[in-house]
Amino acid sequence: MRMFNAGARPGNERAETSAVLTMPNVITVLRFLGVPLFMWLVLAQKEYGWAVAVLAIMGSTDWVDGYVARRLGQVSALGRVLDPAADRLALIAVALTLVLGGVVQWWYLAALLVPDLVLGTASMFYFRSHPDLPVSKIGKVRTAFLLIGTPLLVLSKLSVPGAAGYSAAAWALLILGLIGHWIAAVNYFRAIVAKGRPVRETRLGDNGRGGGR
Repeated sequence: MRMFNAGARPGNERAETSAVLTMPNVITVLRFLGVPLFMWLVLAQKEYGWAVAVLAIMGSTDWVDGYVARRLGQVSALGRVLDPAADRLALIAVALTLVLGGVVQWWYLAALLVPDLVLGTASMFYFRSHPDLPVSKIGKVRTAFLLIGTPLLVLSKLSVPGAAGYSAAAWALLILGLIGHWIAAVNYFRAIVAKGRPVRETRLGDNGRGGGR
């Protein structure tokens, strides 16, 4: 496995690279590093204004890694797993921070976490690893709603004009995001079962033949 991939060859923009340290993957990791900064600003400093700025930067760069990957021909197997995983972990960590900071209730975190726990369990059961499924359109829309609604909700906690309107808009987006989250989870679960059932049957068959020798 190569560690670096400086760029793409002409005509090979859509080829998947095995490189690990690519520009899109670096962008994904840097975006995820905004999470501990956000947690520190909210929980330790109560600096909601700067926290909104961090969330806005994280949300606005969410599409950048994918664009760069396609532009430079650096689409990688790691990136296809890393990007959605980093987004999901970031959303959960931010939700946990908002719960601890008294901005949202525990049910919001549970609504995000429960589907992911079910999907993670199903993935380990069938694949013993990541199922490597494509990101659905519903999943992308869900993420967009959550990434826009969360900073709006934090912004509504500031003493700014229209705070009540920001709160209403934030919750409208977050509820739509949660609905999309559960719909996407149901679709992913079905896809995991459909793809994983023959994989598991093959694995069990191989183990049975091996045990009989």
